Amino acid sequence: MGSPPLQSQCLPEEAPPHQASHPPHCRPPRPSSRHDSAPPRRAAPPPPMPPRSRATAPGPALLVQLACALLLLLAPPCHCVNEQGQALLRWKDALRPAAAGGGALLASWRAADATPCRWSGVSCDARGDVVALSITSVDLRGPLPATLQPLASSLKTLVLSGTNLTGAIPKEIGGYGALTTLDLSKNQLTGAIPPGLCRLAKLESLALNTNSLRGAIPEEIGNLTSLTYLTLYDNELSGPIPSSIGNLKKLQVLRAGGNQGMKGPLPPEIGGCADLTMLGLAETGVSGSLPDTIGQLKKIQTIAIYTTLLSGRIPESIGNCTELTSLYLYQNSLSGPIPASIGQLNKLQTLLLWQNQLVGAIPPELGRCKDLTLIDLSLNSLTGSIPATLGALPNLQQLQLSTNSLTGVIPPELSNCTSLTDIEVDNNALSGEIRLDFASLRNLTLFYAWKNRLTGGVPASLADAPSLQAVDLSYNNLTGPIPRTLFGLQNLTKLLLLDNELSGPIPPEIGNCTSLYRLRLNGNRLSGTIPPEIGGLKSLNFLDMSDNHLVGPVPAAISGCASLEFLDLHSNALSGALPDTLPRSLQLVDVSDNQLAGPLSPSIGSMPELTKLYLGKNRLTGGIPPELGSCEKLQLLDLGANAFSGSIPPELGSLPSLEISLNLSSNRLTGEIPSQLAGLDKLGSLDLSRNELSGSLEPLAALQNLVTLNVSYNAFSGELPDTPFFQKLPLSDLAGNRHLVVGDGSSVSSRRGSISSSSLKVVMSALAAASAILLVAATYMLARVRRGGGGGRIIHGEGTWEVTLYQKLDITMDDVLRGLTSANVVGTGSSGVVYKVDTPNGYTLAVKKMWSAPDSDGAAAAAFRSEIAALGSIRHRNIVRLLGWAANGGTRLLFYAYLPNGSLSGLLHGGGGAAAAAPGKGAPADGWGPRFDVALGVAHAVAYLHHDCVPAILHGDVKSMNVLLGPAYEPYLADFGLARVLSAAASSKFDAGKQTTRIAGSYGYMAPEYASMQRISEKSDVYSFGVVLLEILTGRHPLDPALPGGAHLVHWVREHVQGKRNAAELLDARLRAGATEADAHEMRQALSVAVLCVSRRADDRPAMKDVVALLKEIRRPAGGGAAGDDDAKPQTRPPAAAGAAAGAPVSPARGAQHSRGQSSSCSFAVSEYSA
Repeated sequence: MGSPPLQSQCLPEEAPPHQASHPPHCRPPRPSSRHDSAPPRRAAPPPPMPPRSRATAPGPALLVQLACALLLLLAPPCHCVNEQGQALLRWKDALRPAAAGGGALLASWRAADATPCRWSGVSCDARGDVVALSITSVDLRGPLPATLQPLASSLKTLVLSGTNLTGAIPKEIGGYGALTTLDLSKNQLTGAIPPGLCRLAKLESLALNTNSLRGAIPEEIGNLTSLTYLTLYDNELSGPIPSSIGNLKKLQVLRAGGNQGMKGPLPPEIGGCADLTMLGLAETGVSGSLPDTIGQLKKIQTIAIYTTLLSGRIPESIGNCTELTSLYLYQNSLSGPIPASIGQLNKLQTLLLWQNQLVGAIPPELGRCKDLTLIDLSLNSLTGSIPATLGALPNLQQLQLSTNSLTGVIPPELSNCTSLTDIEVDNNALSGEIRLDFASLRNLTLFYAWKNRLTGGVPASLADAPSLQAVDLSYNNLTGPIPRTLFGLQNLTKLLLLDNELSGPIPPEIGNCTSLYRLRLNGNRLSGTIPPEIGGLKSLNFLDMSDNHLVGPVPAAISGCASLEFLDLHSNALSGALPDTLPRSLQLVDVSDNQLAGPLSPSIGSMPELTKLYLGKNRLTGGIPPELGSCEKLQLLDLGANAFSGSIPPELGSLPSLEISLNLSSNRLTGEIPSQLAGLDKLGSLDLSRNELSGSLEPLAALQNLVTLNVSYNAFSGELPDTPFFQKLPLSDLAGNRHLVVGDGSSVSSRRGSISSSSLKVVMSALAAASAILLVAATYMLARVRRGGGGGRIIHGEGTWEVTLYQKLDITMDDVLRGLTSANVVGTGSSGVVYKVDTPNGYTLAVKKMWSAPDSDGAAAAAFRSEIAALGSIRHRNIVRLLGWAANGGTRLLFYAYLPNGSLSGLLHGGGGAAAAAPGKGAPADGWGPRFDVALGVAHAVAYLHHDCVPAILHGDVKSMNVLLGPAYEPYLADFGLARVLSAAASSKFDAGKQTTRIAGSYGYMAPEYASMQRISEKSDVYSFGVVLLEILTGRHPLDPALPGGAHLVHWVREHVQGKRNAAELLDARLRAGATEADAHEMRQALSVAVLCVSRRADDRPAMKDVVALLKEIRRPAGGGAAGDDDAKPQTRPPAAAGAAAGAPVSPARGAQHSRGQSSSCSFAVSEYSA
């Protein structure tokens, strides 16, 4: 028998016959054409060979056969991957992986392998079928696999988490019937959750969190009856939670937080999920009451439904959840009492109910929860006493009961809680003496009891708590001396005792407490001198001893406080000269209202960081040092009510940041106003009154940003400058200048004449008559409002005020009005002037006084109320919160939360409050990451106004000055003074036809259609945002005079891009300095988004929701983003604190502890609020 015919067709190793054909990925040696077709399965026997003689030479056919056999023996075997591998390779071809991440991982996926079982991320069973595909935290860049049908019957685990996948979830995934685990989390997936996915009957774990999925949770989710783990948090899901969720009897984890569009109640059917251990719905629109059926969750360990719209009572049935360890229901609208049944939760460790509307007493049954480590019931309306039973909690570490209406004493039994690190009982009505045994509280680091009615002395036993870092007993009725032993605490960084009745000297032992960072003793009756030992406090940053009875000099040793930034000694009886040398680090110096005398040292100009200098109401003499012109960051200078003589130094005109106030009043200054003062083009308030100045006022005509000016009682002469500001200036601010001519110089309404005493009498008579008329009108309006039952409270301050507060604030209009002085101006703009107001009750507000305008028909008042009605309901993490408003005739005030880090403009360009100090210190201004976060936050805010508010809102004045920065430099969009609410009848979805002519903007940020037609739409906000984004990227102001040819920023960028020049040349040098290649790539993409936003035609600009999507496409934040990233993670903590262990957050330090008046433990940094 001869051999069968030789075959050159290669079969894959270990492959079954039906997989023998070559896919495109296989590259075997090319066979000859005669062997291209596959051989028959069984070859027929060859014909018999003819007989040959021994001498006969082998024939040609035999030689060819021998040669082929030799080639087959020597050639390497040919490999070709099986059908499942081919499907995976087809998906690989659709990806664009990064070389260092996904590219390296997928390098092991080779077509020459027989099976994919040894490929990275692939697992097979014993038969060689793929059962798991698991790839995490690498950059694959591409779509989800839609062509894995060959794996459908075997694939049990599909994990593609953090792989930068895009597009929709393919509907084909519903056909992978063997799947038990599906994890597509932390990608950039869009679209809806396909209902077909709910056909996966064997699915046990489904993770779709941290994407951009939209639409509702499918009602079919209830079909996944094997499901134990479901995470949907940090998406853009909307609609209600389906009641079918109750069918998931095996479900253990349900987390859907961070979906703000999710609405409606928590369905009672949730009680059917009997195995549930984790329920997370934080940062959603979930509303209504907690259902009683929540008590059926006998295995639940964590309930995290914070920062939602929950209301109603906490059900008594919560006491049946006996496995509960963490209950997070803070920042809701829950009402009623805290149920006593909570005392049945023996395993409870963390109880966070702060910022609700809870009333009644703290249940003493809490003392039964022996495992409790953290209790935060702050910002409610709780009454009664602090239960002594809390002293029976051996593991308690943090007790936070701030801002309630608690009475009685601080229970001494708390001394038994030896694990306590944090006691916060401030802002209550507690009384009596502090009788805690601090020697037992050796772990205590923070003790806040400020703003109560405590009496007695500051406990000397505080020195027995060696771990203490912060003590705040301010705003009480404490008496006696400051204990000397207190300064033996080596870890003490903050000591705040302001506004008490403390007396006696400041102990010289203060110099021993070298860890002190913040010391506030103001508002007491302290006497004696300032001890020179204070100069040994090298870490001291903030020192306030104002409003006491201190005498003697300011010690020269204070220059040793090398870190001091804030020095406030005003309203004492200090004497002598100001020290020749003060710390160069000082940003604010206030020694006003003392008895300081002598000349001012030229060294006053050697404080490069100085922003505010208050020296008024002293006895200082000599000339004003021209060296003050070296303080380039100076924003406010008050030298009023002294005995300075000589002329005004021209150097003051070169202070580029002097924009709040310059007060030189009530001195003995002579000469003319130097022409250099015309350079103070940012100045808002100027007071030169009661001096001996002469000459013309013409140098002041160039001060275009002046809000107030007083030049009365000097010797000025000549004609008043012909500007609108001077034409409207009150005569009282010009009085006492005998030779000053008042008039606009025109032939239409000439008012030439000197301001004499007779004319003043006429003016005063007219004012008296007007006052009488106003009084009658006010009485009539008050009666009318009372009859009509108006919408707000009526508080008597200056006239009759209509007041509406959206948050509980213990303030009066008299408190607010006293703060509306030129010294408190922190910003001016097109819609009004903003003041920083510290009220006697400890609140710090940003109060915007709207510019008044003639309004004979009341239209402006109606528009004001329309705006307020909408803005009061806004709730977004990137929009500054409106706290309330007040109106009195033509005067309209807005109350906002005060933010400590200034504005984005200050951060980028300097001169903007605290944030302005950031450039050059390696702060957020220097890094792309923080700037990107600011840009994305502002985009979210504008998109919220356009697309989530019903009716929608146009902001109308988006600019960097209106982006304020919070404690962690998070952005807050502010100043809605130019905003306009769309008609309630209009759809919340915009169209090009919705326009208005009633919104203005700020020059440099206004869209071209407003300049040409004075008509704008929502696309005008998009244009303004684009300018802000360019400002972030380039570091240049839109009207930067350094731009070539005086071009606008938009034109400069547009010409650069159209000229196809290097985009890197546009970027801020601070960004380029530390940028990685990935940063540079992201910045170029962001530049493209900005250019798109500032398109000339409004129709060519994207909607704001699309701008948000484009920015998110550039980069996903590390860790997944918003609150839902960890359903149990508070959002008001600064990032360092918020990053607590998952599911076990620390309670946030509320805003009351970050602003000057609201908490005495605040940092002092004036925000550059724009108006």
